[in-house]
Amino acid sequence: MRPRTLAHRWGKRQVVRHAGTAPLAEDRRFIVRTQLDKLVPATRKAWKVMREKGPSQIQFWFIALAIGIAAGTAALFFRKGINALQERLYGVEDVRVLHSFAEGLAWYWILLIPAIGGLVVGLILHWFTPDGRVRSVADVIEGAALADGRVEQKAGLASALASMITLGSGGPSGREGPVVHLAAVISSRVSDWIKADGITGRDLLGCAVAAAVSASFNAPIAGALFALEVVLRHFAVHAFAPIVIASAAGTVINRLEFGDVTEFMLMDEGTLQFYVELPAFLILGLVSGLIAVAYMRATFWTEDMGNLIQRLTGLPRWVRPAVAGLILGAIAIWFPHIIGVGYETTSAALTGELLLHEAIVFAILKTAAAAITVGGRMGGGVFSPSLMIGALSGLAFGIIATGLLPNVSGSETLYALAGMGAVAAAVLGAPISTTLIVFELTGDWQTGLAVMVAVSTSTALSTRLVDRSFFLTQLERRNIHLAAGPQAYLLSMFRVGKVMRPMGQEASAPEDALLTLVDQGIFTDTHATLERALPIFERTGLDFIPVLQLSPGDGPPAIEGALFHVDALKAYNRALAATAEEEHS
Repeated sequence: MRPRTLAHRWGKRQVVRHAGTAPLAEDRRFIVRTQLDKLVPATRKAWKVMREKGPSQIQFWFIALAIGIAAGTAALFFRKGINALQERLYGVEDVRVLHSFAEGLAWYWILLIPAIGGLVVGLILHWFTPDGRVRSVADVIEGAALADGRVEQKAGLASALASMITLGSGGPSGREGPVVHLAAVISSRVSDWIKADGITGRDLLGCAVAAAVSASFNAPIAGALFALEVVLRHFAVHAFAPIVIASAAGTVINRLEFGDVTEFMLMDEGTLQFYVELPAFLILGLVSGLIAVAYMRATFWTEDMGNLIQRLTGLPRWVRPAVAGLILGAIAIWFPHIIGVGYETTSAALTGELLLHEAIVFAILKTAAAAITVGGRMGGGVFSPSLMIGALSGLAFGIIATGLLPNVSGSETLYALAGMGAVAAAVLGAPISTTLIVFELTGDWQTGLAVMVAVSTSTALSTRLVDRSFFLTQLERRNIHLAAGPQAYLLSMFRVGKVMRPMGQEASAPEDALLTLVDQGIFTDTHATLERALPIFERTGLDFIPVLQLSPGDGPPAIEGALFHVDALKAYNRALAATAEEEHS
């Protein structure tokens, strides 16, 4: 029956074709259906291979491109969301002149808008995060180093929404921190889908971060280098190509919406009296480094004071951002320059439109306002405030320098540009990417030497006064030791229970010897890390120590096994070797 059916169908086709007509629609559907029957199993097989063995290099580049588009789009919508909120809440048509427009608003609106925004932020963080804290760049760095390139996803989405409301209601922080973590949430989701290993997960994280920074600031070169220098903290060749692809994709997303324009427009090109004027920029770098340290320490002090007040008064954690918003609104009644990201004031500094006393006062107030915003757990980033503080400080320095030595000095606006880069580089701990992002934000490539000199001295000074950067100091305050490098934090990644030799194994320690050591108070917990266990070996000189399973109640602990010094050192050496291989591949 089947052969006759096939022959009949084939004969029918032959007759139709000999008649000079086109193939029937049924034939075309048959061909398409046949190809789909082949394509679906092949696609499933490719997906299975990629999930089990990881993507190939070509596949990885396509994934990097997709993540770049997704992260760039997320950053674009985040920025447009902030603008839409500011337009609705303040009634301003052009958010770039927000503070000028706010000067004409009634004082009670300026007071209430940040406070109400802070209340909404507090409720969001209270409901959707375990600790009421906004996630930002520091958490992304931690995820890259300790969590195979993953970050918290639910808390990350809540933090992005909270930061959007903070910035939309006039919070004087930056948008780079939230978009970097939002992009990291996207890459973490993709890494979970494809079951990416640590190296692949970190590379995807770098792709997302590069695209987000590029889309936020129209800065493709700085976006790629920021991901490598700040987040991954290495310049491995294998990560460079996909990160550049993602960064370019993020830039395209930005330019499709805003065009190829820079964030700041300079009135004229700065002039630099080479050799004679360079010492002034060295001094500016030192001053900028001190200002950056003051800004960082003010933020940490504000956070500590907020924690102390909250603990002493019993203030609910969801009220804390509202109180911070109320304080910011009170300051903005007299000084609306602190409202929002501050690009209007930064542009005024870069074009020399401010007087000396204005630059100094605005820099001090912006420092205080940005510290209150972050310390009050309202969310946002630190990069944009550092740009504004740096530009104002540089302008003040330039006015003084050019006034003292007018015959050998260039424009004071050049000092503003160099100060902007110097303070931001010290805060981020990223001299390379910050130098480039200043160039890309302003479009001025003629003053590179002055900016580089100021950036180099500011970062050299600030890294000796804090733990390398604002983000790494944040982590250090949480007892996460990333600033010293892999040799410091890798030990915290290994639990004793994973390295010990369990009781009953032939190579384990004798039970009598373990009991004797326990009686002497020498032991460790099965959930402890090697970071806590290795100092015991150094202090006692023993070859092994008991590992106990501590009971949560009043019950006696049980001996689970023994941790041998040689096993701990082997695990540590393997981790160091794997890290070195990744960073130099």
